[in-house]
Amino acid sequence: MLDRTDDISVAAENWLAQFEEALAKSDGDLLKALFHRDSYWRDVLALSWNIQTVNGADAILNELGRCAPAAGPSGFALDPDRAAPRKVMRAGTHAIEAIFKFETKVGRGSGIIRLIPDAADGDQLKAWTLLTELGELKGFEEQIGVARPRGSAYSRDFRGPNWLDLRNASAEYAAHDPTVLVIGGGQSGLSIAARLKQLNVDTLIVDREKRIGDNWRKRYHALTLHNQVQVNHLPYMLFPPNWPTYIPKDKLANWFEAYVESMELNFWTGTEFEGGSYDENDQRWTVTLRRADGTKRTMHPRHVVLATGVSGIPSLPEIAGLNDFRGTVMHSSQYDDGENWKGKRAIVIGTGNSGHDIAQDLHSSGADVTLFQRSSTLVVSIEPSAQLVYTPYNEGTLEDNDLIATSMPLQVARKSHALTCAKSKELDKELLAGLARVGFKLDFGEDNTGWQFKYLTRGGGYYFNVGCSDLIVKGDVRLKQFADVESFVADGANMKSGGTIAADLVVLATGYKRQEELVRRLFGEAVMNRVGTIWGFGEEQELRNMYTRTGQAGLWFIAGGLAQCRIGSKHLALQIKAIEEGLLPRGAKAAAAS
Repeated sequence: MLDRTDDISVAAENWLAQFEEALAKSDGDLLKALFHRDSYWRDVLALSWNIQTVNGADAILNELGRCAPAAGPSGFALDPDRAAPRKVMRAGTHAIEAIFKFETKVGRGSGIIRLIPDAADGDQLKAWTLLTELGELKGFEEQIGVARPRGSAYSRDFRGPNWLDLRNASAEYAAHDPTVLVIGGGQSGLSIAARLKQLNVDTLIVDREKRIGDNWRKRYHALTLHNQVQVNHLPYMLFPPNWPTYIPKDKLANWFEAYVESMELNFWTGTEFEGGSYDENDQRWTVTLRRADGTKRTMHPRHVVLATGVSGIPSLPEIAGLNDFRGTVMHSSQYDDGENWKGKRAIVIGTGNSGHDIAQDLHSSGADVTLFQRSSTLVVSIEPSAQLVYTPYNEGTLEDNDLIATSMPLQVARKSHALTCAKSKELDKELLAGLARVGFKLDFGEDNTGWQFKYLTRGGGYYFNVGCSDLIVKGDVRLKQFADVESFVADGANMKSGGTIAADLVVLATGYKRQEELVRRLFGEAVMNRVGTIWGFGEEQELRNMYTRTGQAGLWFIAGGLAQCRIGSKHLALQIKAIEEGLLPRGAKAAAAS
């Protein structure tokens, strides 16, 4: 058994050596002895070809026995190119954390092992968490670095097509169809297209906006990202070191344009995806695209990636009397600039990020603003509280930090976020007390796990305070509960207690419908039923139908913030490449219970 030692590198090396030996010999007793009874193994494609988490030594032993023989993992060793083994605290637990590398029959991978003493077994160091992540496929490595495409300065064809001619022909798709069609050109679409490009998989992005980056550029005037620049890089191209900590929307939009050009991504703007159907026999889609000039193009890609984000179709709730209101009604996605409403009276319905930011923007432009709260909302200060979840990204390399983020099993992550939420509440106690005094209904997420788990489970329900909460506490932005509205009338909102809150503008910051509704619109009821629930956590303790094979062959989903898309796009691209090279079957993934 593994001896205790103060040399953490030796401890990690010993564990890896015994783990490899146990796998090679199919020695169940040795394998089980290497794990704590309450341990976790997260496998990201490396051994199981799934993204899944397994809890407990017995379950880990069974799953390793099922998938390790076929995968053939070997060569487990500390990775000298990564952070050295170190002592850390994760989710309130002190552990030895070590990054390692390994190989399988088809690929190369990285992983993280966290060792803690087992008091029930003489304080022997055993695995508390284990990550095994596929990093690349043998023979199909990314075309970057030393593997970048090479051309000779002496072998140019002076009468043949040059680089620009080839790029234009590639993007035109005049005589061929892409292997992968990506719907949506935000961070999700750019990330997966860039990954596939480096794996030599022909990919086309289509987006209905007229200009690359418009999905950010057209948002409200004052918008900036709510997390810091070091977290938000796109794959392969880091933001310049002189960029601001919080990136303005237009700066990010312009970067998207530069990224598409630099990464040589094929991108059709002004193109609406009208829908598609899948041919099970031919294993291809038939899809219809409507171009900016009104012409239509039918294509037959093998894969369709829906990269429209968690926020797809605006949710427009039925509100009594709103049709009688004589002023302007708009969804938050249509809101642009408060200067248009200077001196006017505005009602904003909804207290998530968009609702608060729009209320503050309107107030700063000289509008008279009333914010209506529909349900309890988590409020956290933008600094330092909201940034606590990104603490690992403040040091070390992006590659290591992404691996650390990937390595956190759901239950451990929940505990970590609950601890962070408790710290945030303490840091923000004066602000939270002030909000409570004026009647703002607060919550802190399921089991007090904080804002990020609210995002991962429902896509919203929180606000990063950049000043609007302070305005509410002072009464500069008035707060009302939506439940106290009797009905809207021509001049505004009639309240149950009597009186009318007059308005010229009503902004519905009421969120978006679930992605299942978009799937139904684009592909039909049968496809929606085969895919099932999208987003939120399922049986495998992973985001359902995200970055992985789904119940519909050839249909994939990617969404999230820039960091999520950077990480998830790697896993999604490897699966598509594996299917194209015959390493994975083209069929649908077996359905899992929700």
